[in-house]
Amino acid sequence: MDNFTIIETILRDRSDFFAEIRDGVGLRDKINAMLLSSFVFLAIYGAVMGAGHSFLQAVSSFFKLPVLYLVTLFICVPSLHYFNILFGSRQTISQTIALILTAISTTSVLMVSLAPITVFFLLTSDQYEFFKLLNVIFLSVASFLGVSFLRQGMCAVTAADDKGRGARRYIFFMWIFLYGFVGSQMAWTLRPFMGDPQLPFILFFERGGNFYADVASTIAEVLGF
Repeated sequence: MDNFTIIETILRDRSDFFAEIRDGVGLRDKINAMLLSSFVFLAIYGAVMGAGHSFLQAVSSFFKLPVLYLVTLFICVPSLHYFNILFGSRQTISQTIALILTAISTTSVLMVSLAPITVFFLLTSDQYEFFKLLNVIFLSVASFLGVSFLRQGMCAVTAADDKGRGARRYIFFMWIFLYGFVGSQMAWTLRPFMGDPQLPFILFFERGGNFYADVASTIAEVLGF
């Protein structure tokens, strides 16, 4: 399977794709293709995010954004997999990884599709806080749509597992909250992704504060409060 066309396969033929994951067809090839394509697309968007500061920031974010999503994935996979097994799921861990990667792959291609808009505002606006908030919105929307694909995939793959289906539905939503919480903390740890143009290049900020307080502060500053 071609590494960079697998995402179109997910988007166009999602029912067949999820059925193949359910049946364990070509899982290793699918996982490898989704990992590579996700890394490349996330890296491209990361470079765009950092380009407003400097070449070094663009290179740094080229690697940081894929690390953010993919490391968060591997931190959170065991919790989803084993809680599902506890409540009757018969999925293998490879199937669980493949399903979550469909969400990340979808998120990554949506982010790349938004990259030209990000570049447009990068070139036409010099307000750093606005640019930062714009990227948070784009990342949030793309991630939400990616999660919707994951939900479809989970339903398709576990349709035959009647035992514990209701409990697994609640586990899934709790896991999404956990994934978002871990991801936001990971993003805070890896910051900056864009870099304030008034500051020199910094690979990592010191720990302190939190992601949500920073977003609230950014919104307040953009609105002039």
